[in-house]
Amino acid sequence: MSEDENNLGTCPVDRGLMRVGDRWSMLVLRDIERGLTRYEQLRTSLGIAPNILSRRLSALADAGLIEKRRYSQRPPRDEYLLTDAGRDFLPILMAIGAWGRKYNGAGTLSRHLDAATGEVVRPVVVDANTGAPIGSRPLCFEYPE
Repeated sequence: MSEDENNLGTCPVDRGLMRVGDRWSMLVLRDIERGLTRYEQLRTSLGIAPNILSRRLSALADAGLIEKRRYSQRPPRDEYLLTDAGRDFLPILMAIGAWGRKYNGAGTLSRHLDAATGEVVRPVVVDANTGAPIGSRPLCFEYPE
């Protein structure tokens, strides 16, 4: 284990938040998933300051959640695409969105629809072993020795 890994502690929540723990990073991932892959598209959609967006894009690329791909040589222009790690984060974003809709849902809100059926997607996080929704039964923690 590297020294950096030792300094992260044993909590996987903490380790995950170290990579995507701020609002802007999560919104960047959300917009890339929606097809806004270019810097100006992201800046316009988010209304974010250029220096903040640049830092978030670099941090997300360094964390392995997105990759930068050059689409124009002259002028040099890049687009940002989700990696496997970034795509694996999408269900987490959808769960956060469902929580936000339930507890902070006043006014008109966007929503995800199933492309095949047109039905509203209702994300639920479940234990893959039992199929039980997380939060529906007691859990305990195992701490490393």
